[in-house]
Parts: sequence; structure tokens; C-alpha cells
Amino acid sequence: MAKLFEPIEIRGVTLRNRIVMSPMCMYSCPEQDGKVQDWHLVHYPSRAVGGAGLLIVEATAVQPEGRISNQDLGIWEDGHVEGLKHLTSLIRQHGAAAGIQLAHAGRKSETDGDIFAPSAIAFSDRYKTPKEMTEEDIRKTVSAFRDAAVRAKEAGFDVIELHGAHGYLLNEFLSPLSNRRTDSYGGSAENRYRIVRETIDAVREVWDGPLFVRISASDYTDGGMTPEDYVQMAAWMKEQGVDLIDVSSGAVVPARISPYPGYQVPFSETVRNGSDVMTGAVGLIEEPAHAEEIVQNGRADLVLLGRELLRDPYWPRRAAKELGAEIQAPVQYERGWN
Repeated sequence: MAKLFEPIEIRGVTLRNRIVMSPMCMYSCPEQDGKVQDWHLVHYPSRAVGGAGLLIVEATAVQPEGRISNQDLGIWEDGHVEGLKHLTSLIRQHGAAAGIQLAHAGRKSETDGDIFAPSAIAFSDRYKTPKEMTEEDIRKTVSAFRDAAVRAKEAGFDVIELHGAHGYLLNEFLSPLSNRRTDSYGGSAENRYRIVRETIDAVREVWDGPLFVRISASDYTDGGMTPEDYVQMAAWMKEQGVDLIDVSSGAVVPARISPYPGYQVPFSETVRNGSDVMTGAVGLIEEPAHAEEIVQNGRADLVLLGRELLRDPYWPRRAAKELGAEIQAPVQYERGWN
């Protein structure tokens, strides 16, 4: 049997295969209230019908000022839970596990009002200059991640992923390119990791399910973070109870990147082998044989697809046919699935 279609159990949650829908922002909350819209109720369950093992819902803001845009999904108040609960119910009805990415955009927020970051450095000329966070601001943000995890549990999610990648707040603290602090949250790797450590601990107080962290394994800039730097941090995450590192890269500072199919897979391999932790690979993975090679050769435990699952919600079915695996059809499709 193709390894891509072997079930995998993570902290008591069984995924029917190793195919994961990567979190991708939908910018679909036009009332700026962060609540689930009809779009979400169609978009995500359709990928569950298509056969993915896990769907990770887009970056969902733990604080209103932590949204990437005014149209982002939110989980900063109890009023968000009802819509999210409806969404997880629809996803799980069709055999997929439901995950949510808890996020704070930091200096890359384009919302109205003040934005916050480890240091008062704008991402680029077209972004606002953020306010440097005080220690009280940091404590409130860590508490917001904890409260969001409580709401995620109430909403019925199976997996929580913390967004520590792509130049958003947690990533900004981790990288010396964006963190110029001189207090206990800046300087050494241990200090730059401190807010991540506190956030993981706070979430683990209230969440006993699978916990992932997405990282940007390379800053593609001299003086920035490298995959080897993240080997140590991934080991710390594992010690704290993180189950899987979702290995992406880039976007903490403007940088030139030359992507190609699987360009981030070596980063996953480095972190997985160096930290003895499960990883997910992402990045222009388009062909079933490529996805199978990644898991078959131990380069990652899960394969996360973004654009391919936007183009084709039934990519898992195509992959099963090409790899000679069986995939359960929805009962409504049984006659026409093959």
C-alpha cells in the first residue's frame, strides 16, 4: 500500500491518510467581525469530501489587532465559537480531521489602528511601523493564545497549529532580523524563543490534543534563521509536548526566493532527522509520486498541499488512482467515484 494512504495516529487522533490541506487565508469575513461565513462552510468541507486526511483552517486571529487583514477569521471572543463548531461538524462528517491555525500577524498586520511586534521595525516601506511590545503586551498575547485554544476545543477541533512562520508575530520574535530587543525576549536563541515557550506551555495547560507548530526554517538572508538553528528549537518544542513541526520557510523579511517543486522538503528532512520529531512538508508539492516519495523515504510524516487543493479538491482521489491505493468514496459518490 502507498505510504501516503496509510493512517497515522497522533496523540490519540487518527488521520485516514497523510494528506493535509495547508492553512491558507481566505479573507472572507466582510463584516470585519471574524466570524465564519458561508464560504468557509463550503470551501473546507468540500476538501473533506475530496479525501484529505486533515484540513487545517486558515490563520485565525487570537486578537483583533493580530489579524493579517480586516477580513480575517477570528477566535478572540466566545462569539466565534458557534460558527467554528458548525464548520468542524461539517468537516468531520466527511471523514477528515479538523485543525485550526492560531495566529497573530504582528508587524505584518494591515488592520486599522496600532499594530505590535517585538521591535519597532516595519516589514517594508509599505507597512506601518509597529509598536514595540511591552512585557505586559506579551503576557496578554500569550493569554490570548491560551484562551483561543479553549475556544478551539469547545468548537470541536482535533488539531491545533501555532503559526510561528511567514514573518508573523511568533516568527518575528524567533528571528534576529526582526527581534532587536535587549530584554529577556531578545538576544540569545533561548531569549528569542521565550514567547514561543510561554505560548506552548499556556496552550498545553488547556489542550491535550495534537499540537503542531509551523516554522519558517530559512530566512534566506544573511544573519537570519537557518534550518540548523531550528533543529535546536524543534527539540525544545518536542520537549514541551509539540507533536509535529510544519516546516515552511521565508517571509520574515523581504527576500529573493527561487521556488521549485519540493524546495522546502530538505528543510523538513533536516528538522526531522536533527530533532527526532515528526514533520510536515510543504511547498509546490503537486504530483502524487512526489508526495509518496517524501513520506516513503522518511523526509516528512505528513504532506501539506496548498494550491493543489485549491485547484482540485479531489486531488487525494487522483493520487490514490495513480499510486494504486484505495480511498473511500462518499456514499453519494460510490457509483461514479471510480
